[in-house]
Amino acid sequence: MGKVMLADGIYWVGAIDWNIRNFHGYSTHKGTTYNAYLIVDEKVTLIDTVKAPFYGEMVSRIEEIVPLDKIDYIIANHAEMDHSGSLPMILRDAPNANLVTLQKFGEANLRKNLHLDCDITPIKEGDELPLGKRTLTFVPTPMLHWPDSMVTYLPGDNILFSNDAFGQHIASSQRFDDELGLDTIMPEAEKYYANILMLFGDLITRTVDKLSGIEIDMIAPSHGIIWRSHLEAIISAYAAWGRGDTSNKAVVIYDTMWGSTEKMARAIAEGLASEGVEVKLYSLTSTDRSDVIKEVLDARALLVGSPTLNNGMFPSVAGFLCYLKGLKPKNKIGTTFGSYGWAGGGAQLARAELEQAGVEIIDSNLNFKFVPDKEELDECVEFGKAIAGRIK
Repeated sequence: MGKVMLADGIYWVGAIDWNIRNFHGYSTHKGTTYNAYLIVDEKVTLIDTVKAPFYGEMVSRIEEIVPLDKIDYIIANHAEMDHSGSLPMILRDAPNANLVTLQKFGEANLRKNLHLDCDITPIKEGDELPLGKRTLTFVPTPMLHWPDSMVTYLPGDNILFSNDAFGQHIASSQRFDDELGLDTIMPEAEKYYANILMLFGDLITRTVDKLSGIEIDMIAPSHGIIWRSHLEAIISAYAAWGRGDTSNKAVVIYDTMWGSTEKMARAIAEGLASEGVEVKLYSLTSTDRSDVIKEVLDARALLVGSPTLNNGMFPSVAGFLCYLKGLKPKNKIGTTFGSYGWAGGGAQLARAELEQAGVEIIDSNLNFKFVPDKEELDECVEFGKAIAGRIK
């Protein structure tokens, strides 16, 4: 199969999921990987496992290097099933392995998720695990993105096994950033952050600050490509995303029944673009919400359009705003717009949801009956221009 070596005696032994296209509601157009790592020292250590259906692939990679009964430690950085799903099987097949995880929440979450009935060694920040020539240390990262989350650090080799931080959903035969290229990796890293970690921006900032105190030559995440040549690019991107930095950009998001709300969306986008603002325009019928959220991450303005259906929001808009509220984007301005028939309500209800998401609401009255006429569309264009003035 071919061994993938990070450093002398340190191997990638994960699995590639070429065909997954939905990761609990997140569109994965490029598939993903489940990364596990093996350190061969006096004590042989497996860091993380893989999603349960891929157990055989992981085991075949490990057995190219060592027999399973030579594994001494299994480190569980995170209890979520894409990382830990194979734990019951590897514990069965590696009878000499000792499971190690975070003292606070780690043991409880693993036992509850996987119904494990085995000894578990709990560790906390500052603890060390000697392997022989090498020693592992651990940094808890609670709520990035579960309470049990932690990262594992290998001094000397200066490798950070970073769990869900710095990852991407990419399936590739190439394992390293300098093999695949930043143009391919960074958009997926941004989408990953936006949909999974945006909510935890303040914690991300503190974690990046904490990690700045240790020397890192390689970042080995739980999904996607391993960073060895462009560490500054991804670390600085995480710092910016954590702060909520925005650009000269607006995202216009809408759905439409008979085209009226779409006409308004396009007119608003025209006004924004005429003032030199970068504009992204998305129909929620045509675009997966997780792709839209990627563009929301660094946008300054969000304009959300909904027609009125049954005196309420259009369902796709309601679903998007529910998703957005959970992610709590930082430093955004915006408002809503839409058309209605004999009774309004869609745009007003959407505005309340947008405000609950933490967006600073700009007053507007873009709520038109039936098909907007030229005068009303001109009003939309002018509103776009006014928003542009707030962005620049």
